[in-house]
Amino acid sequence: MSSSARKPLLPDLVLAFLFVAMAAVTTPHDPNEIALILLFGALQLAESILLPSLGRQRARVMWNLGKVAVAYALIGYTRGIESDYYWMLLFPVISTAATLGVGSTLAFTVVACAAYLSFLHPVFVNYEKLALDDQAKAELVRRVLFLGISGMLVNILAQALRSQSHRYQLLAEELAASNRNLREAEAQVRRAERLAAIGQLTAGLAHELRNPLGTIKASADMLERNLPAGDAIAQELAGYISSEVDRTNSLVSRFLDFARPLEIRRAPADLNDVTAAAVAAARRDASQSGVAMDFRPSAKPIVIPIDAELMERVFFNLILNAIQASPDGGTVKVETSLRDTSACVDVTDRGHGIEPDQRESIFNPFFTTKVSGTGLGLAIVAKIVGEHRGKIDVESKPGEGSTFRVCLPTE
Repeated sequence: MSSSARKPLLPDLVLAFLFVAMAAVTTPHDPNEIALILLFGALQLAESILLPSLGRQRARVMWNLGKVAVAYALIGYTRGIESDYYWMLLFPVISTAATLGVGSTLAFTVVACAAYLSFLHPVFVNYEKLALDDQAKAELVRRVLFLGISGMLVNILAQALRSQSHRYQLLAEELAASNRNLREAEAQVRRAERLAAIGQLTAGLAHELRNPLGTIKASADMLERNLPAGDAIAQELAGYISSEVDRTNSLVSRFLDFARPLEIRRAPADLNDVTAAAVAAARRDASQSGVAMDFRPSAKPIVIPIDAELMERVFFNLILNAIQASPDGGTVKVETSLRDTSACVDVTDRGHGIEPDQRESIFNPFFTTKVSGTGLGLAIVAKIVGEHRGKIDVESKPGEGSTFRVCLPTE
């Protein structure tokens, strides 16, 4: 709730006018009576305007006690138990019922009734001149019951409004969550459409490249075998042709891996073991990098139905990327955990991070920030995770590092 007062609204102005009118029609025009009415009106109006800042229960209680005190003084000044202003005790009771609970409403009802009935004390009443017959006693009971009934009715209505407001708040939160899920689903659909289109193009292009590459490779090998033994330059050039064809052929193979449909062979596997194998492979592959590994498996096994070979490839690629992004002497943290109905693996580095405008593109094929990268590594990772009905997200701050989180369904 806000801690600042709101601006006066039209109902506040009408309320102020009504209190001024009440003070103006007093007969006779007693200045003390008028002052007490205006003071009570000021308290009621100030409560209406300052209501947002009276969030604490204690502040509301003290404010309503102040109104009880002013109403008590006005009743006492205007003939006590016979005063026409007894109903002003209803204001603090209603304010309490509207903003606090049943207990507070009952307490303020008792306080208001006790304040009014205190004027029956001989200090305030000359019983030689005032006789309380049955009709007068019945009227006193009706006035007291009127305070209690009004307070409880307002409290019932206020609780219904608060319950309705709570339901609307829950509904708004559910709608916000649905909107977030919808935006994520739209992003995944757009990514899938791009992957499908690029995959078809890649498959066709890769197949067309395979044949000429095979011819170039065979020709280079034959040329290298038939070159004179003393022609070192020609042999070196032929070797370049052969090695570059091998490199290009490897790249074509990666294109085909990305383009062809995956065959997921699910079987129960411990995610801790799969991740540990990926960590060990990454350690061997980047043994000279100077980057330390911090593997934190979950305390209990996480056995889920996955293609262990493909998921190990996913974690290996993510860990290798994290190692390459980390500075010398840095540490890559790999952690497995169970979250609700998902099993998750977090890979965290302390590198340069990812720029905000690049985060949506990093899983797109052929997008890369590396000088010699192909841009297929994360695209293939996202494809494998998607085929497992999982999700991959990234959290990154430029200059602080990145965390890639893969979450897979446990069933």
